[in-house]
Amino acid sequence: MVVSPLSSARFPVPLEWGVSSGPEAVPAARWLVVAIVRQWGVPLSDDVFHDLELCASEVIANALLHTGDRCLVTVLRRPGRLRVEVADRCPALPRRERGAEETGGRGLLLVEALAVAWGWYPNGYGKVVWFEFPEQHEAPCPHGWGTAPGLVLRSPVAC
Repeated sequence: MVVSPLSSARFPVPLEWGVSSGPEAVPAARWLVVAIVRQWGVPLSDDVFHDLELCASEVIANALLHTGDRCLVTVLRRPGRLRVEVADRCPALPRRERGAEETGGRGLLLVEALAVAWGWYPNGYGKVVWFEFPEQHEAPCPHGWGTAPGLVLRSPVAC
């Protein structure tokens, strides 16, 4: 019997879990990535949560599609950054480029456009593909007009 992290998880959930093969596993896995990040209270905008969900979908789907086997998803929080890693058993390198006539295979271009960083490294018999998003801290606008995402005030501003 396979136990899904969705049915057995208690928050805070483990940072790492296996995803069974098959396209039906992708929606549940991406939901769990987002649920973990929300539970941790990582400061991200709604737009970035959407981007996180898209990137998780692409990388998890690639691992399942190209191996036909399960993958391992890890969610990490480092100072100022959120990182998602997906390990699979396929040693083939991830490919960003596709021919103009191909109808699919542009998921890593999407990850590259949305995430602040992404990459891969070899891992045993396979590889790990990862991407990162920075935490978004808001600071008061120096003129009192709301907040400014990412603004760090280093010295008082003369008005």
